[in-house]
Amino acid sequence: MSGEQANSNNSRVDFEYRRRKNAEDMKFQVVSFVLMIFLTVIAFAAVYADFSKWFTIPFIFLLAVVQVAFQIYYFMHMSHKGHEGPQLFIYTGVFIAFTIILTFITIIWW
Repeated sequence: MSGEQANSNNSRVDFEYRRRKNAEDMKFQVVSFVLMIFLTVIAFAAVYADFSKWFTIPFIFLLAVVQVAFQIYYFMHMSHKGHEGPQLFIYTGVFIAFTIILTFITIIWW
């Protein structure tokens, strides 16, 4: 689908292309929304099952990271072309935040 032309001289072709593209995007958003709800239910189930906190806390953080990735790529449309600039800033911010958190954890533990 990425090789198709979005702008042709035929308005009917353009309309059909936009309609198919929007339907595909909506399908991805609905699937990712259902997966995020499922991951939230799993997180609540892990807490409810009263597992060890050494398992539950990292597990919930892992599920949170997966949900953030779904939100960035599907709800914020970062998977589309033309979003390279915002992606650079988001990834740079995540890298800097991770480095700062890791630095403070290392300073406190050692």
